[in-house]
Amino acid sequence: MSDWIISVSGTETGKHLALGLALLAAFLHALFGALQKGRHDPWLSRAAIDASYGIIAAPFALFVVPWPEPFMWPIFVGVFFIHVAYKLLQAACYQRGAYTVVYPVVRGTGPLFAVIGAGFIFGEHFTIGQWAGVATLLAGIYGLALYNLRNVTVDRDTMVPALMLAVATGAFVALYTTYDAYGIRATADPFTFLAWFFFIDGWFMPIFTARRWTKLPSSEMVPLIKRGVIGAIVAYFSFGSIMLATRLDKVGEAAVLRETSTVFAALIGWLVLGEKVGPRRTALMALIAAGAVIVEIAGR
Repeated sequence: MSDWIISVSGTETGKHLALGLALLAAFLHALFGALQKGRHDPWLSRAAIDASYGIIAAPFALFVVPWPEPFMWPIFVGVFFIHVAYKLLQAACYQRGAYTVVYPVVRGTGPLFAVIGAGFIFGEHFTIGQWAGVATLLAGIYGLALYNLRNVTVDRDTMVPALMLAVATGAFVALYTTYDAYGIRATADPFTFLAWFFFIDGWFMPIFTARRWTKLPSSEMVPLIKRGVIGAIVAYFSFGSIMLATRLDKVGEAAVLRETSTVFAALIGWLVLGEKVGPRRTALMALIAAGAVIVEIAGR
């Protein structure tokens, strides 16, 4: 599988595969966010997910995939600290703000910085048409956030700090997207990067939230562990899909396409969390989707 992925990188086949993987990552990332925003403390939800995917990844990292090259270890150190900062910001953000308000702000901030970062790091350049698509997508995402902000009644008193945290979280989304893309391109086997990423990344949040676990009612332990395992599986396919997409094609395009996750997040908020979706929000979601389509078509 690794050899085939490497062989189609940069080809037309790779471009089509990257498109599908980025859209899959978009849906799964929205689902991943909703799992953190459910009935449990978002800090514990994230810890349960991280512990689950760290434990599951351990045998693959240690015994299945090739071990990382020596030059990869400093890269993994950077990956670890960037993701720690991202997760702390994200959990604080979800703790203070309504999911349908803060999530679009996080996802809207991310692709703009990611496209700029991909230009500096990988020499990628968007056409005028693609920038028009980015502007369209961002208009839909931020429009959705503003609309939700005007109408939301949940967590209203903490919304301003939540929005500030959402912008900071979005900046770290861009940082980890470009840095991780650099990492997965640096190693010979992309699955080495993925296995070791999950193995290394899985241990911080469970340790950081140790005191919170002691206060968790025993009746909530099993449901939270189940949520962690489900979240781990979602994380494997979500993060794995977007990282493979950045290996196969342009980082900036993959980052923008992933932000259609905002559409999926609104649908999850409506179908699962019981939040209303009216004609205006539907139109804004269509704008987001249109922006992603423009980016993809203009890049051909």
